[in-house]
Amino acid sequence: MGSSSNIVSNHNNNNSKDNHHHHNNSSSSSSSSCCDMSIKCWCRMKLDHCVLSQSFLYYVSTFIIFGSIATIYAWLAFSPFQRPNLPSLGCHRDNEGSWSIGVFYGHSPFSLKPIESVNVWKNESSAWPVANPVFTCASASNAGYPSNFVADPFIYIQEDVLYLFYETKNSITLQGDIGVAKSIDKGATWQQLGTALDEDWHLSYPYVFDYQGHIYMMPEGSEKGEVRLYKSLNFPLQWTLHKVIMKKPLVDTFLINRNGNYWLFGSDHSGFGTKKNGQLEIWYSNSPMGPWKTHKQNPIYNTDQSYGARNGGRPFVYEGNLYRMGQDCGETYGRRLRSFKVEVLTKYEYREVEVPLGIEESGKGRNAWNGARYHNLDVQQLSTGEWVGVMDGDRVPSGDIVHRHFMGSMALVAVTALVILVGLLIGAINCIVPLSWCSQSLGKRSDAFSTWERPSSLSSKLRRICTRLNRMSSFARGRMKPNSCSGKLFSSLVFVIAVALVCFSVKYIYGGSGAEEAYPLEGHFSQFTLLTMTYDARLWNLKMYVKHYSRCSSVGEIVVVWNKGQPPNISELDSAVPVRIRVEKQNSLNNRFKIDPLIKTKSVLELDDDIMMACDDIERGFQAWREHPDRIVGFYPRLIEGSPLKYRDGKYARKRHGYNMILTGAAFMDSTVAFQRYWSDEAKAGRDFVDKYFNCEDVLLNFLYANASSSSRAVEYVKPSWAIDTSKFSRVAISRNTQVHYQLRTNCLMKFSQMYGSLGSKWSFKGRKDGWDV
Repeated sequence: MGSSSNIVSNHNNNNSKDNHHHHNNSSSSSSSSCCDMSIKCWCRMKLDHCVLSQSFLYYVSTFIIFGSIATIYAWLAFSPFQRPNLPSLGCHRDNEGSWSIGVFYGHSPFSLKPIESVNVWKNESSAWPVANPVFTCASASNAGYPSNFVADPFIYIQEDVLYLFYETKNSITLQGDIGVAKSIDKGATWQQLGTALDEDWHLSYPYVFDYQGHIYMMPEGSEKGEVRLYKSLNFPLQWTLHKVIMKKPLVDTFLINRNGNYWLFGSDHSGFGTKKNGQLEIWYSNSPMGPWKTHKQNPIYNTDQSYGARNGGRPFVYEGNLYRMGQDCGETYGRRLRSFKVEVLTKYEYREVEVPLGIEESGKGRNAWNGARYHNLDVQQLSTGEWVGVMDGDRVPSGDIVHRHFMGSMALVAVTALVILVGLLIGAINCIVPLSWCSQSLGKRSDAFSTWERPSSLSSKLRRICTRLNRMSSFARGRMKPNSCSGKLFSSLVFVIAVALVCFSVKYIYGGSGAEEAYPLEGHFSQFTLLTMTYDARLWNLKMYVKHYSRCSSVGEIVVVWNKGQPPNISELDSAVPVRIRVEKQNSLNNRFKIDPLIKTKSVLELDDDIMMACDDIERGFQAWREHPDRIVGFYPRLIEGSPLKYRDGKYARKRHGYNMILTGAAFMDSTVAFQRYWSDEAKAGRDFVDKYFNCEDVLLNFLYANASSSSRAVEYVKPSWAIDTSKFSRVAISRNTQVHYQLRTNCLMKFSQMYGSLGSKWSFKGRKDGWDV
């Protein structure tokens, strides 16, 4: 024990002796340590600067590359032309949708057809026929009542006048109000009257009915937590609260007088365990004013939301049977309507069975006004015995805006991850901790900074993570070898995936809903017939043609003029609209303009089967024709001038800054006027010339229009955003030798000018205010 003590004592003494020496050398030691620290941090700073510069260049390069790809894709995929005449105060994009309202007619409530199919039309040729939707957000907004959408339509009939009550989402308050419009022509046109009901809470589902000589409205106001009954003071715009008939937040409620009682149907989504859009309850009373008693079977439904439990419009009686409309909300809110025949309705029992509604869903997808969903129908019988219905529809599902931006953002995140992954693999990016997080910093350290030196600190964890990532990326580079074939293949694959994700992101964020909508003229929509002429060798073109153009919003029917060979079966063509094949006995270009009494529309688009354009371009052309129905409106301009006349291509018209002819291989025209002119006695010599040379039928029609038009102008040009000649792929082009083709057409020009006169004045490009002819 003594020996140990001596050793300890000696050690302490030595420490004591050295203490003074240690203090004397502290200054020099500190100076040496600071110098070493400065050198290390300077080296680290240079290393960080080098790595960050390399990474910065990599990021900038990838940003430029993918930004250019995104720009090119947007330029190619989306129309550069703006939609004109949009209301400034209304029709804003809304996450709840873009609902509008259509009118349907039928001999029964189960044979309803859209208004365009029964050929309802105004006396203006540009609105023949009137097409759905007949009432939109623009209808209300242009009348001074800003609306983002209109939905939940109900009609009230007074003699020959239809009153339309509907939910309108106010563009300023973003609250649902009840609007009202009227029609004196069975729903073809509507006059906006104003706002019928506006409360401090959301209103919808304006169920209007008669009781004891008075008119009542029972709108949904579930936000208030009450079922309110309003009485009309001065129909249809002045209403007053008559009675609160139930203290429940019911949605989409209706009542009906049946079997000696009044029955109230509604859904209460506030209860515990209630399945939203899948619940239905019934109450009964001897008066609409109550008191209401609960049905013994309640809840009638508390099931899957696709079943149709939630009400979808007014119930109706047909052939003595009661029918209820229900909403299928399985895929999205208000996806479709289901109809149910009520078999038993007593105080103790309720039973119904689903029956076919009879309304055919559109195959045009988002290009149709109701292509994504329809969820409310009110159908009633007119004094004539005919049934009329109003139904809402939307081209996009619920929450579409949020969904699109989420998907687009996720695609951008995925692209960023791929860029970082490739950067790590090729060594362009190294995971490093910033210099400011270095535990050995320049200058005097504060006590607060000492926490960063602890092994458990955030900086230490980040350094360890980055070290492991760098080791992993180094290991991956060693195994992958970026310069090897497998490495290059992997990088190429990642690049292709990144490009696809960039395009995907641009489409979802910048591309809107993806719908190529029709353009209204003075608040009205219409439809046209698409007519093409072909033969057996071009069947491949025809199939692609029909599949594409039948999805365009305003196409009502496709007529195929079959000139030669065995025609295909209709089942071979994938079409969203009716297709009619008109087989001709003689192979003649004159068949293109043959008078066809089966064509139901005023407008016809003559479009060659080897031309592919965007539906939006077709819709713009149709809009331009509706503005000038006495003209040939098309997409391929030509300028015919000089002495002698000579046929030249579209580039010549561009150089000369004008045109006076439109090729009818892609042009809108009045089918009655155009076809009658073409088959007049005056045009017989021209038709014979067309048959002789199998060419120039479009040139002949231009001459006939130019010299018979009541206006000074016979043609109008609309520029397509893009156009593809598919005959180049199938090698079945009619005019393969351009020089021979142009010479034949030059001969036609000289011949027709002798017969019919000139083609008229030159019209300049950039003449339209909307810029569609630039």
